[in-house]
Amino acid sequence: MFATAAAMAGAAALFAASTPASADDHVEAAAAPSLEQVLTHERRSDDAHRDQYRHPVETLEFFGVEPTMTVAEFGPGGGWYTRVLAPWIMPQGTYIAFNGDSDGRNYRDRAQEVRAKSWTENFARGLAQGSGMDVAEGTVFEIDEMPEAVEGTVDRVLIFRSMHGLANGNTADDVLDAAYRMLKPDGMVGVVQHRAPADASFADYSPAPGYMKTEQVVAIFAANGFELVESSEINANPDDPANWERGVWTLPPVLATGEDDPRRDEYLGIGESDRMTLLFRKMR
Repeated sequence: MFATAAAMAGAAALFAASTPASADDHVEAAAAPSLEQVLTHERRSDDAHRDQYRHPVETLEFFGVEPTMTVAEFGPGGGWYTRVLAPWIMPQGTYIAFNGDSDGRNYRDRAQEVRAKSWTENFARGLAQGSGMDVAEGTVFEIDEMPEAVEGTVDRVLIFRSMHGLANGNTADDVLDAAYRMLKPDGMVGVVQHRAPADASFADYSPAPGYMKTEQVVAIFAANGFELVESSEINANPDDPANWERGVWTLPPVLATGEDDPRRDEYLGIGESDRMTLLFRKMR
């Protein structure tokens, strides 16, 4: 995919931030939006109500993200954080989106397989529509197609609410290996993940999918060459017991039990899940 002329042009754009700044670069930086301006932009009218649960300003500050950095987001999914990161970072730094290897998954039907294998194209198109930014082909890839030039260039890898899926699918090692390779020697990984209670047994939370214990996540990272730098309670929610039969999706924003559930108002009152917020450093 990256051997085409278009991909080469995309790769050139991808690494433009690493070249010495020109006068034009300074003009562009001066015109770049602040994080506050991005968060208050009208395009986030459907996203902003979740800020109270996801704390984007505090979370990105804790992860040490700066708009001049090269930042890679894993598995953007619905794109909530992408619509924050891309317009904030792309004018001065580099935004990368990456995902797991779609050839290494099992699919329930042909339609799901088609959607998964067209992720790179669909994501780039959705980003242009949802954030007003255009991602060059070379900045969106699956881990088995990582451009060689990306390796060792990334300041931060961000993984939002995805560790349970990686653990359940036995793909965490592959994704974290890719993250390790793309990071600079002093690069870090920021993680937000639905959290099971520290004193819960596996039997307590295994029926409640989506949740993990902090010690599990730390162990997975340690096994892949990362050390825990710091943890934060920024995204904690003590009102979430993390023991729902339908798992984390019982709570907003999914509300999986439907509009007729008599406990729906309770779920809305609790808000989004209790979450760990962890920062890991790549060990040399």
